[in-house]
Amino acid sequence: MKKSLTFIMLLFVVFVASGCEKTSDGAKKDTKDNAEWSKDKVNDGAKYIEKKTD
Repeated sequence: MKKSLTFIMLLFVVFVASGCEKTSDGAKKDTKDNAEWSKDKVNDGAKYIEKKTD
């Protein structure tokens, strides 16, 4: 009984750890992509304002 409980707990810990790793990688990628998207939007806005004020 104790061995099976230990095995189940170990399996659960491995499952949670692998899920957290994937979530962390996704969050990092989204943050990087968001920064690039924001830079593009700021540049587009600046070009628009420059056209309107010329």
